Amino acid sequence: MADNHHHALILAGGRGTRFWPKSRKTSAKQVQEFFGQGTMIQQTVARLKQAIPLERIWILTNPHLRDEIVRQLPGVPKRQILAEPAQRNTAPAIALAAHILHSIHPDAVMGVFPADHFIENETAFMKTVRAAYETAAHGRMALIGIQPRWPETGYGYVEFAPGSMHPGSIRAADVVKFREKPALAQAQKFVRAGNYCWNAGMFFWRASVYLNELRQHLPTTAALIDSLPTFSSRRFPKAFADTFPQCENISVDYAVLEKASGVAGFVAGDIGWNDVGSWNAVYELLEHDGDGNGVRADAVLMESTGNMVTADSGRLVALLGVKDLIVVDTPDALLVAHKDMAQRVGELVKELEALRRDDLL
Repeated sequence: MADNHHHALILAGGRGTRFWPKSRKTSAKQVQEFFGQGTMIQQTVARLKQAIPLERIWILTNPHLRDEIVRQLPGVPKRQILAEPAQRNTAPAIALAAHILHSIHPDAVMGVFPADHFIENETAFMKTVRAAYETAAHGRMALIGIQPRWPETGYGYVEFAPGSMHPGSIRAADVVKFREKPALAQAQKFVRAGNYCWNAGMFFWRASVYLNELRQHLPTTAALIDSLPTFSSRRFPKAFADTFPQCENISVDYAVLEKASGVAGFVAGDIGWNDVGSWNAVYELLEHDGDGNGVRADAVLMESTGNMVTADSGRLVALLGVKDLIVVDTPDALLVAHKDMAQRVGELVKELEALRRDDLL
């Protein structure tokens, strides 16, 4: 990509509580290695630098993770790895980055990417990314969605006009409506209809376009962001620390996209996308033995099927006569859960917080 006004923003501020006990405040999911080469954020940066050079990649994270991310990404300029002084969801985070990029260049175009997604077919994905950047450069807000492979109830959906959704195409289609996470029956209807895709949280726009939309739809937060000095100013760090926590806590979907008009959508084809949202996702991505077990550990399994085992405790893990379990063994905590309960692992973290077990958080 030749345009030197194109930037990538990676959102890396989450705690990854559904990946406890491996994911902690100072070593959350995005800085962990689950499969492939490197940690999840390292893989994300390696993928994006095919189109965006490292000097135009920006990362927003939290104070617990910033030092580790700086360590893991020596090629990304340190000043471009920012820690939010308070978590305020995606709308203010993206606004902050848009303000910074617009102060650097008024024609800046930004792509927004999660830090912790897995994509198997990177060539096909990056082809779609380049098309989305070009659409955004011409002034439209754009997104990349994922063709549904099953009636998922854990994702929001994007609706297109009937017959206009062509997975894998680099021609943009008009977004009709954003849909919230549906009940199963509604998700089944979406998949059968053929004109809905999963909302994967990947967005593209001119920085100026986003800031204008924010001024219209979220004026209080927009005014706070507009009040910040330029990124090169010596006053920026203190103003950022003082102002950002005052922003509203709201997602970009609710704050801007659901209210904006003329949003363009690209639907990725079969790129092997996985949002790695729970231990079940890790299980699906691991190689399985003849009994359907996915193992990354020193382990012995007998008469056991469909289990996932990962360990860095230094202990042998032995399973006998069990099925469909998640076993995660770390030096100071052990998780054993049924795979059906994978989405609820985060509830254990809340319980530990209530018990004030900061040593395990």
